[in-house]
Amino acid sequence: MENKPIDLEERTALFAENVRRFVRQLPRTIANIEDVKQLVRASGSVPANCIEANEALGNKDRIMRFRISRKEAKECQLWLRLINVGGVSDIDAERKRLRQEAHELKLIFTSIIKKLE
Repeated sequence: MENKPIDLEERTALFAENVRRFVRQLPRTIANIEDVKQLVRASGSVPANCIEANEALGNKDRIMRFRISRKEAKECQLWLRLINVGGVSDIDAERKRLRQEAHELKLIFTSIIKKLE
């Protein structure tokens, strides 16, 4: 994620792909299994709603889709916070990178929403 794409649809899709790669490394605990399900759903919803926003029929629909993307990015931050990495520093570093990316996406969506309103 160092060279972040300029295209928001591509950047959000890469985020979802990176989340999926990340969760494959996690310890299989009862809590992680449930948290990972939520994280995977939320991370996939970010690019899906971004695409829908770009294809929206009207401004209200566009704003609503970007709001959903922002909400899902915020949710990703929570699930990434709660997931147990088992004390492995490499996995923890990746979790921090993903949380930062979710935060940056949230800020981008907030900026877009403010400009559209």
